[in-house]
Amino acid sequence: MYTLVADHPLVAHKLTTLRDVSTPTHEFRRLADELVTLLAYEATRHLQVDEVDVETPVTAAKGVKLAGPAPMIVPVLRAGIGMLDGMIRLLPGAAVGFVGLARDEQTLVATTYAARLPTDLTGREIFVLDPMLATGGTLETVIRLLLDRGAAGVTAVCLLAAPEGLQRIAAAFPEDSARAPIRVVTAALDTRLNEHGYIVPGLGDAGDRLFGTVD
Repeated sequence: MYTLVADHPLVAHKLTTLRDVSTPTHEFRRLADELVTLLAYEATRHLQVDEVDVETPVTAAKGVKLAGPAPMIVPVLRAGIGMLDGMIRLLPGAAVGFVGLARDEQTLVATTYAARLPTDLTGREIFVLDPMLATGGTLETVIRLLLDRGAAGVTAVCLLAAPEGLQRIAAAFPEDSARAPIRVVTAALDTRLNEHGYIVPGLGDAGDRLFGTVD
């Protein structure tokens, strides 16, 4: 598994404001969108390209275009929806699928309740959007689902990650046995998880802060 913690002053600046408990929902949503676009730039570095010929206003030139098949973006419901616009801004030609998982707050075990994805993902690069990589249970479940459908590689884009979550993903998909490359791109690696499975220092519940608290 490959992990990239984005090291950029704009990423750090926006993340600091996201962490602030006084940041209102509309501002949190805007900053998260901007931060995801910055992370998407790093997350897409490995995409394959084909060489093409083009005519400029001056002469012929060689260039590249993204190789097929088109990548797919998979937000994890519900919080991942708040990251979709920021990602698709850089990949407007990408397909979009959805996976819904619910986490039992007592056991911290995630169960799948929705999966709107093609049955065959052979050859496709998949970008999973999930704001918080905490215990890693949700991401492990989603990655296994995607690999079972033939994904060529899976890159998770997360606002924050905890060491426990990264360790779980690395153990679940070791380099020597993974069926496809697994990558995690995040804005920061935080200290730990607390007894409730929340990232510390974190930024709270990303879904509630993106969309407002659901009673």
